Amino acid sequence: MKLSNNLLIIILFFASNLYSQTNNSKIGNALLIAEINKNKLENVNQLLVVYNYKQENFTTVFVALEKKENHWVVKQNPIEAGIGKKGFALPQNKIEGDGKSPTGIFKLGKLFSYEKQTHTLLENQQTTKDDKWIDDINSADYNKYVNGATNAKSFENLLLKNDAYKYCIVIEYNTNPVIKGKGSAIFFHLALNEPNYTAGCVAIKEEFMKLMVNWLDPKQNPSIIMGNLDVLKAGL
Repeated sequence: MKLSNNLLIIILFFASNLYSQTNNSKIGNALLIAEINKNKLENVNQLLVVYNYKQENFTTVFVALEKKENHWVVKQNPIEAGIGKKGFALPQNKIEGDGKSPTGIFKLGKLFSYEKQTHTLLENQQTTKDDKWIDDINSADYNKYVNGATNAKSFENLLLKNDAYKYCIVIEYNTNPVIKGKGSAIFFHLALNEPNYTAGCVAIKEEFMKLMVNWLDPKQNPSIIMGNLDVLKAGL
């Protein structure tokens, strides 16, 4: 049955309104999270906000904010991001191999990329087959980058046979100091397929990652705040 033009216009109008309201709600949550945790974000001028509605869900909302005249404004409207298959760990509760992403505020560090990057201000290097990130909890190099040979019994290769780490930014979780067994190799990288869950990282689609890579600036102390919405709204 064909819809009349008037009915189609009405449906599109309500669909557009619903999308706008949903988007505004997601942005409102991100701004609220930033405001509630402002004491820990005083020196941060670029902020990635990643949250889910249910602790165990791996599908999250991703919003990028930047500080203008001491107020947060939206740089990237809400998109979907994938996190650990088992959702977020509670603050301080992340452990190696639990399939969860950590909760907290973390700095964004070095960019590893399969291609030489010329349009980014981030510290970066082109990834080779010798680049590794150690996840062996018994290794002296646990949760550290290693180039070349290692005695570690397990590690992440940073040059994969797929594009997941084509853009791979280090999330500075459990890096200073490194605590054995509290989780390793937490990255901000590409989402490849649906469902886009990870082993504990944060993943978004390439078109949006390129925007982030071109925008993020170490001088702005770029950071990520991530966790369940209710947890983040309670303050970290």
